[in-house]
Amino acid sequence: MRGEPSCPKCGGRVRAPGIFSDAWQCDAHGAVHPMQPVIPPSVEALGVVVNRTRVPVWMPWPLPVGWLFTGVAGAGDDRSGGRASAVACSGPGPLGGIGELILVAEELGVGLGARYAGIEGPDPGPRIDIGKPAEAKLHAAGRPTPMWLGEGAPEDRAVFAGEALGLWLWAVVWPERSGLLMYEDLVLTDLREAGAEIELVPCGALSPRLLEPDPSAGP
Repeated sequence: MRGEPSCPKCGGRVRAPGIFSDAWQCDAHGAVHPMQPVIPPSVEALGVVVNRTRVPVWMPWPLPVGWLFTGVAGAGDDRSGGRASAVACSGPGPLGGIGELILVAEELGVGLGARYAGIEGPDPGPRIDIGKPAEAKLHAAGRPTPMWLGEGAPEDRAVFAGEALGLWLWAVVWPERSGLLMYEDLVLTDLREAGAEIELVPCGALSPRLLEPDPSAGP
């Protein structure tokens, strides 16, 4: 199953375009942009996603001290290009232990960010209150980017969402207390613009969260 495209919203099987539809189809969610198999962390893996995508591939750069790149995934196909990207990183949490972060950039309605966030999707709009001050702020592509704390997420994670370069930006952090990382003025770089610096990204072991954000849920 891990070697096949899947639904970005639920991880279920999808049917390839055929005679009766030119879109990938999920039994539960209808037409979707298929999530491609997760790629283990390497510079080459980043290159595959960067060269395919039509959306940013966000990574904190420089990475926080002790943090490593731990995997990348994308949604879309060769015909339409990547419509969502997910980059995983992990390292020492602000309050001890290991923290994990997944950054998702996606077009409206793709639903990959909501799946990692563990909330009803596909988009964060109903789950954030942009009428009040943002709880956190990132710098994405050189611009201050407000991030609101998402409502209704599972207790094991902290979920933030906002908008950067006209697309949804999700930041999902495990465990929930490691969400303090989001208050440290992280600087995000779109790896499509990184050039030769992409060769400097330190790689760790593949994040299991990228494969399944809620291991207890099963396939």
